[in-house]
Amino acid sequence: MPRIDHALIVGAGIAGCSAAIALAQQGIRVTMVEKQQAWKFQSSGLFIYSNGLRALRDIGVLPEILQAGFAVPGGRNAYFDHHGRPIVETIYPSPEGLPAIVGIKRAELHRVLASRIDELGITLKLGTTALRLPRPDAGEALPVALSDGSHGRFDLVIGADGIRSQVRAEVFPAVTPVYSGFGVWRSVHDRPAGLDAKIMMMGIGKRLGIMPISNEKLYLFGVMLEPEGSWYDPAAWPALMRQRFAEFREPAARFLDQLGPGSEVLYTGVEEVIAPLPWHRGRVVLIGDAAHASTPFMGQGGAMALEDAVVLAKVLAGPGSLDDALREFGERRAPACKLVQDVSRQVGQAGALEDAGSCERRDLELRRDGQSKVDSFFAALAQLGAPGQGTGPDA
Repeated sequence: MPRIDHALIVGAGIAGCSAAIALAQQGIRVTMVEKQQAWKFQSSGLFIYSNGLRALRDIGVLPEILQAGFAVPGGRNAYFDHHGRPIVETIYPSPEGLPAIVGIKRAELHRVLASRIDELGITLKLGTTALRLPRPDAGEALPVALSDGSHGRFDLVIGADGIRSQVRAEVFPAVTPVYSGFGVWRSVHDRPAGLDAKIMMMGIGKRLGIMPISNEKLYLFGVMLEPEGSWYDPAAWPALMRQRFAEFREPAARFLDQLGPGSEVLYTGVEEVIAPLPWHRGRVVLIGDAAHASTPFMGQGGAMALEDAVVLAKVLAGPGSLDDALREFGERRAPACKLVQDVSRQVGQAGALEDAGSCERRDLELRRDGQSKVDSFFAALAQLGAPGQGTGPDA
């Protein structure tokens, strides 16, 4: 077993929190630092497919997630064009008795993870960052100074600090985020009782989705091309989102019409991170968006981070050296993360078609091949191996 007694996790997002839980459950002492002064998270929604739910089950928080979120009955995803005309309905897989897809408010996901972190007695330092790291291969343990004035020696430093990772910038300075060309607009609304499926509306150069995230709430997520470096005053976000997607009719129009001062709206430009293997150097390793941030079109960013945490904990509990374990981690995770990035990029490009004729052909293809593409994507993920169950087609 690698000699990991004390790990430092930089970043307390999905990747960092789930890694802290997974490692602590292996008996590893964990210190986690988060630069936010208060543990607050952007409150838009996200959805988690069955592979991400499996990882949440592995770290022991799935019942709380299911209670806080909304499991779509039958895993239904209904496609419409921007006029509201039906295109096709696809069904997501639900292996092992897991729900096919669960929507949840991002803040609720973090609340559940934070509660488990507290139960496990994991040390969390808010408003704290790691100061400049020593050479990652220096010595048996890395001496790290923290911005709160404390110091520690850590057998492993985990960079879980997202797209703008400080850890990656120090250890792999050549790897930088790349702008995808897309911007994402999100808003939160009350959920009508009858709206219980995931909905995707395909427009011309734009797409707009609707996803229940609790019994009471849903969120809209609209994606379109935006110039690199675009900045918009947050006070203007509700009006801008309403304008951007004004051509979309029902079932989205009622929610767009609600947008105004005081609405919960979030805008972000979409960047990718494509770090080549290895994802570690000495006693420092990258996980989550710090290593493989993806565009959002497959809804797999959170699931990839959760799976990273489970796999990292498993390899650290196995035989061999630390270097062998971290190398195995990267080699096991990179194929699935690359698949998600590649397929997501392709889906995004299809949604960004800007002439009506191409969009009509896209929608016809979606009607013909939509279910088979869903099936083949999830089958490919399964072939690459579920984190808790080895690496076969039944994983």
